[in-house]
Amino acid sequence: MSGSSGGVRDIMATMSQTWSVFTVITVLTLQICIGEKSCFIWSSAGRVVQRGSSFKMYCTFYCKCKGSMYSGHPLTLQSHKQSNSTTLYVNVKNITKNRTFSCECKCLPALDPCGLDISTGYPPDCPENITCIHKVLKGEMGVVQCTWKRGRDTYLQNTLTLWVRTVSGNALSSFSVSSKGPDSATFNVSNSVQLMSVCIQAKNPLGSVESDTFNYTLRDIMMPSPPDLGQAKCSSRGCDIKVEESVRTQHLEIQYRSEQQTWTTYQNSVVQMGSVWSISFLEPYTLYQFRARTKFSTGLWSQWSTNISCWTSEEAPAKELDVWFAESTFDFSSIRVYWKEVNNSIARGKILEYIIKIYDRDTGLVFFSNISANSTNYSVSSCTNCEVTVRARNSKGQTPPAKINTPKPPQHVHVIISNNSVAISWRKPGTALTPTGHVVEWHPEGHKLDELQWVRVGGDENHVTVTGIKPFECYEGAVYILQNESTVGSTRFVHVSTVESAPTGSPSAEEKVEGNKVKVTWTELPRSQRGGCIRNYTIYVENIGSKSLHQYPVLSSKRKHVIHNLRPAFYRLWMTAWNAKGEGPAGRTIKFFIQQESEVPLLLSCIVVLLIAASLVCLCQISAVRQRFCMLFHCLMLDVVPDPANSKWARECDKEKGRMNLQLQLSNSTVTEEEDELITVDVEELHEQSGDISIPASDGSSPLLPHTSLGPKIEPAPVLSYIKSFSHDSDSSDQTQTSLDTNTTVDYISSHGPENEIEDDVDQGDQEEFMGEVMGFFPSLNVFMDPLKFGGKLTLDAVKIDCSSFFQDR
Repeated sequence: MSGSSGGVRDIMATMSQTWSVFTVITVLTLQICIGEKSCFIWSSAGRVVQRGSSFKMYCTFYCKCKGSMYSGHPLTLQSHKQSNSTTLYVNVKNITKNRTFSCECKCLPALDPCGLDISTGYPPDCPENITCIHKVLKGEMGVVQCTWKRGRDTYLQNTLTLWVRTVSGNALSSFSVSSKGPDSATFNVSNSVQLMSVCIQAKNPLGSVESDTFNYTLRDIMMPSPPDLGQAKCSSRGCDIKVEESVRTQHLEIQYRSEQQTWTTYQNSVVQMGSVWSISFLEPYTLYQFRARTKFSTGLWSQWSTNISCWTSEEAPAKELDVWFAESTFDFSSIRVYWKEVNNSIARGKILEYIIKIYDRDTGLVFFSNISANSTNYSVSSCTNCEVTVRARNSKGQTPPAKINTPKPPQHVHVIISNNSVAISWRKPGTALTPTGHVVEWHPEGHKLDELQWVRVGGDENHVTVTGIKPFECYEGAVYILQNESTVGSTRFVHVSTVESAPTGSPSAEEKVEGNKVKVTWTELPRSQRGGCIRNYTIYVENIGSKSLHQYPVLSSKRKHVIHNLRPAFYRLWMTAWNAKGEGPAGRTIKFFIQQESEVPLLLSCIVVLLIAASLVCLCQISAVRQRFCMLFHCLMLDVVPDPANSKWARECDKEKGRMNLQLQLSNSTVTEEEDELITVDVEELHEQSGDISIPASDGSSPLLPHTSLGPKIEPAPVLSYIKSFSHDSDSSDQTQTSLDTNTTVDYISSHGPENEIEDDVDQGDQEEFMGEVMGFFPSLNVFMDPLKFGGKLTLDAVKIDCSSFFQDR
């Protein structure tokens, strides 16, 4: 029995263990399937806490493990404390935003961690400034809209309820309205309701609050619907507007305004349904906006209607343009006329163009120029007695003419500079006529044609304050006096700057070396680097070898400077700019070299002169060349006129007491260029410088010469001319011919030079022949090739020959 019972117990123990394992597996399987948590988490202050509060977060674990707590995204491990063996906690202090806490524990089997979202916020404030409006609609029902100020944001979901109690006759009713928004609620009421009381309840998870009760009489809060405005119809001075209403009201208010102006109100206490209202006293060519609202005899004004807009019509311009002019610095044949853009009160319409008229009083001519409406200036030809007028034109007409004439200056212009403005004053000139006005113009220095501005003041005024002056900018300008329709004069002022600082840049310089001097040129500083008005420039030149530095100040109006008498050396050069606040930074350094002046050109000149002189001396050693030079320069020598009575020929004539013939070979035979035989006339002169000269003919053939004879008596002449004695080539040189003319007058024959010319009248052929003979005066290039032939000598102080018959035959 005992053995069998022991076996049964063993079987039962084995079955119990198997069942326990099965149970554990089943429980774990169920936990995994249903996602059982490994812990439970809660807060000591609940899920919703007030911002700035402190509390504790707890975690209780279901299994024995080492647990931990995390917070935030991404998860951050929190420093926790152990409450007991299964629970830990974390102290949370001064919470300011929503946070998420989670706990985690590694269990077997693994279970999901647990977590809790903590919301933070504030309890609701009591609603304030409760206002209700009864909007009267067409029919028996109206709409009441109540609004309030809810206070600060709670950062939580709030519930607002409007409690309403109405009285209509003896009937009393109450109801609640849930707010669809955070600060308003709307409900319908019958037009028979007379009294109404409301209060508002607000609550959230942190608390609940209820406002005071407000009582209203509905006729005091009645408001009609906004009216509808039809499209306006406008003339140049007024507009007609049609007003439509859903219910009849007793009051209408219309407002209008032009662009960027305040609203102007137009009221009328008598309103008719569908009436048209006229708004007058408007400006021409102006875009107006209109709106309207209505009101019952009691209650509130309706909301404003939707705005409508309309342009008023144009009118002809009412006033002349504000015009001025400027003379170009470079082009004195023209002036540039400027005009200011007119405002709408003067233009009274869209300006289509500008018309410039030039009237020449001297010639009576009139010139017109049509200028685009977008232009504000135009260049016209300048004349001494012209009148220039400018007009603006719109679709309805033109402005009165604005005239321009030449100015005369005021006296003692003073400029006082402050931070953002310039005060300009002047003294009127001592004239009997009172000026009708003044014009003060100003512009940035050097930019008159681009940025000219001006202002007009009355004739009794003698000062003006100019505003809008840019800091660190240099200005200049002038004051003009106006007399009737003409300008009488101007006085300029320069170097005006409200705020200045030392220049931030330097001039861009270039150099050009010329001998022992250097020419420096530069461009002015950009406007952004001047810091005000540039007063002068300084050029620094440093000798690199000796380290000596020289400064050369230059006026601000200059753009070049020449530095003289620099010694040979290497130099450095740079420039700076100055204004009233000091000197600007140094510019780019330029290096240059001054060379030693070379004596080679002078030496070469001396050598060339010496070579020429030596060559002339060598050439003069040749007798032919020497003779020709003597003849060439004979005009520079004093002529010694010989006495004809002392000539040998005259003495022989006295002996013979008869007629002596001078026979020359006539060109009856042809003479070729190849013949080398020369026929010479031998002459011996009683002179300090005598020479034997034989000159070949410059022509290939000799002209026919007439018979020439000498009479027994030689008549002296007070003024004697000289002609050359040329030899003629002939094939029969031995033949002689007898002169047929015994009345021939004899001139002097001389061999002193080529200047001995025949002074009688000759034709053009003789002149060309004479020039050919002069050109044949010079020897050939090789003076040693052909020797010159010299014959005997004839002593002849002077011979007078009459060659008139020769020229007559020619």
